[in-house]
Amino acid sequence: MNSIAFSKARIWRMGSNIDTDALAPGAYMKHPVEIIAQHCLESIRPEFAKQVQPGDVVVADANFGIGSSREQAAGALVHLGIKAVIAPSYSGLFFRNAFNLGLLLITCEQVSQLKDGDHLDFDGHALKTYRGEYLPCSEIPDFLIEMVQAGGLFNLLLKNSKPR
Repeated sequence: MNSIAFSKARIWRMGSNIDTDALAPGAYMKHPVEIIAQHCLESIRPEFAKQVQPGDVVVADANFGIGSSREQAAGALVHLGIKAVIAPSYSGLFFRNAFNLGLLLITCEQVSQLKDGDHLDFDGHALKTYRGEYLPCSEIPDFLIEMVQAGGLFNLLLKNSKPR
């Protein structure tokens, strides 16, 4: 059984219905992901792309990643070093794109207890805040954990195609 964990992740709190246009604004889609990432979430949190640090997490309410199927929405978060997105629900297309690019998505119904700027740990099954809250999460299938650990589907396929 695969497992994934992290600690001391800083929370960037967002609301509900965060769409792919906020994550990867259409005006920058002709540019590479490095440029798109500089504008990630600027319509919601103008300081986000400049202040986010590798290992931080995005916490949002329901329907994260709704909108178009643009892969760059997840790619911008990966480029910025986001460790995981935590929300109670995701758009199906965003969900698939995120794991394909190696971005961990954690489904947690109790995200309302997570506050902007706080820190948390994840043990593979639940979130633990530094205020002592323990929030259970949905199980992440092993094949998706393996994809995240490999850095995305392409890297996993490369790894699995090499002779052992």
